[in-house]
Amino acid sequence: MKLAVGKKVHYDSGPNMTPLVDVVMVILIFLMLAGSFIGSERMLASNLPITERGGGGEAPPPGFVPDEPLMIIVDSPTPDRFVARVGTATTSEGTALSAMLVQQRDALARTGKPAEQVQVVISPSKGVKWKFLIEVYEAAMRAKFGKIAFAPSR
Repeated sequence: MKLAVGKKVHYDSGPNMTPLVDVVMVILIFLMLAGSFIGSERMLASNLPITERGGGGEAPPPGFVPDEPLMIIVDSPTPDRFVARVGTATTSEGTALSAMLVQQRDALARTGKPAEQVQVVISPSKGVKWKFLIEVYEAAMRAKFGKIAFAPSR
């Protein structure tokens, strides 16, 4: 007796994709969760410079007085040292930079601008290493400035 089972048409459906989709979804969920937890840990806390135009494209509130900008220009003539310029003064050491910034803070306070109304803007040139920018940032913190921001590379 012959069975008709062997004569039925069989369609080859290919490999089973369900395990692959499961693994991809688990990896996607892991990356989404891990990415949201490490977002701000690797960034320096900084305030963006506030200008008369407003920070986010909106108009400033009525009676807004912009902070006095204090530019620190950071260059790196060689890979192992930096030069920071504040006004006409120049230095290549973090402690001397702190002393220069304290003098600038005191001079601004004498003109009626306390440190709370001064926006320090660190402006690096291209190729300046991050460790130099962190040293300048720490010098500004030691000089008791609260509003410190980074400008784009020149």
